[in-house]
Amino acid sequence: MAYFAELNSDNVVLRVISVGNSVVGEPDFLFPQTEAIGCDFIANGLGFSGSWKQTSYNNNFRKNYAGIGYSYDPARDAFIPPKPYPSWILSEESCLWNPPIPCPQDGEKYYWDEETTSWKEITNDPV
Repeated sequence: MAYFAELNSDNVVLRVISVGNSVVGEPDFLFPQTEAIGCDFIANGLGFSGSWKQTSYNNNFRKNYAGIGYSYDPARDAFIPPKPYPSWILSEESCLWNPPIPCPQDGEKYYWDEETTSWKEITNDPV
């Protein structure tokens, strides 16, 4: 399957649809050729207007698989998830958000406390 994300005017993903590999010409064609074929099919075959970008389920291109609410950044040619906390920093390499302080790796469970911008241990975990 080939996957396509519909973008609003602010480049935020509204929905993601799948298009059969045979429709986009796979395996004979690969991205970015499949994007043009898929967008043409979406507009003319399905009758969906709007702006569409192909996304990769395996993250082979555009860094991350698009999800509803993700943003498409044309300069990075990447889909970026919503920022989970104001203090988190975008990784230019992965286009994912990272905490300003790495999570402890001591086998305990933690949650991010934005108020203190630190990790807090979960001490009353019912699991």
